[in-house]
Amino acid sequence: MARHTDGTEKRCAHRGALLHFLADPGSHSDPASFEFFADGLLVVDEGRVAAVGPAGELLASLPADLPIIEHGGDILMPGFIDTHIHYPQTDVIGSGGRQLLDWLEDHTFPAERRFSDPVHARSVAEFFLDELLRNGTTTAMVFCTVHRTSAEAFFDAALRRRMRMIAGKVLMDRNCPPDLRDSPAAGAQDTRELLEKWHGRERLQYAITPRFAATSSPEQLESAGRLAREFPDVLIQTHAAENLEEVAWVRTLYPDARSYMDVYDRYGLVRERALFAHCIHIDRLDRERMAKSGAAAAFCPASNLYLGSGLFDIAAADCAGMRFSIATDVGGGNSFSMLRTLGDAYKVAHLAGQHLPALRAFYLATLGAARILGLQHRVGRFSAGSEADFIVLDLKATPLIARRTAQARSLEERLLALLTLGDDRVIARTYILGRQVHGAPATARTNRNNSG
Repeated sequence: MARHTDGTEKRCAHRGALLHFLADPGSHSDPASFEFFADGLLVVDEGRVAAVGPAGELLASLPADLPIIEHGGDILMPGFIDTHIHYPQTDVIGSGGRQLLDWLEDHTFPAERRFSDPVHARSVAEFFLDELLRNGTTTAMVFCTVHRTSAEAFFDAALRRRMRMIAGKVLMDRNCPPDLRDSPAAGAQDTRELLEKWHGRERLQYAITPRFAATSSPEQLESAGRLAREFPDVLIQTHAAENLEEVAWVRTLYPDARSYMDVYDRYGLVRERALFAHCIHIDRLDRERMAKSGAAAAFCPASNLYLGSGLFDIAAADCAGMRFSIATDVGGGNSFSMLRTLGDAYKVAHLAGQHLPALRAFYLATLGAARILGLQHRVGRFSAGSEADFIVLDLKATPLIARRTAQARSLEERLLALLTLGDDRVIARTYILGRQVHGAPATARTNRNNSG
């Protein structure tokens, strides 16, 4: 069999339990919404999925000398997709603070000043991306800082890892420290030049990135809207209605707008492929407008709890048809682990008198997120021709997880144990385009020794 220059096979198969989603399982875990093979086979060819299904059916159709990588009873699934995270906040994760606006002043802005230094930006980008891979996150939508150097460093590091990443330079021209400001003209020029250089380059995409309405003038939001119209395939990311004090502040800055979301809508920023982090303190009209436009929310349970911002309303989002995903929001969120973040989402739902089944949580962190980003044909599920970014979940990662999952009576129960008890230790291996980039090597045999 042909090999890559690093010694890995260009074509091979992975055997283990396989899970991926076909649709949103909803609150009742619709069995038609996912495929689970207790003994499954994932065939990878040149970094893409070639076939997926029950091992017993597929093995007979494969060449006798095809390498089969054995994962035992571990679960293989598409890599996690984190739809809202700040790489410059890596070094302030876990910082103490009060609420959002104090946290920005005390921790975020001081940390972000350092990203004018390209050496520092590169160092943090390298660590950040490795930490994502260690936690099983293979795609993310990422905030940089106001400095162009921060975006350059991030894209360069992601390119070398061949990761599918979306990022953007922050636009911020008021209500922030003077050394962290750009201007409407300079911000637009940097954004245009960065997206022309990086958007669509291998697996990278660009996001137009106003930090939030309070730190962008009307002139800057107008220029962001012009760019969004000029480049309709470019994504948009920002924050909306995270904190009540923030909402009140935005109301004073934009008194003619009906709501916080209406501020963005007036400038053409509420559209397909636009993602608004938090969306806690929004109303029915906002949710209906987002649903109609195709825009989506990033539900960030860990940071919402950590900063005391409030509880995301899953039921109201569903009622309005508003799409949402789940995100870590590092560094307001206190973990890179999507498993821990899904566990927090489960608890937030209960605090709000609602329910988030584990199956739906895993959907939101894979195919659901991919659909919001317009990437469902590339990542997020095991469909023929999709990119082979996937992870291996160890059901025996800790003695407690091993004991609990061994007694689980259903797939839902096993997944719930992983998201309530799990963390980075559950991620046994991470693969990017079929190449292992994290974890201990698994056992490989040829197909003639794996007849089922």
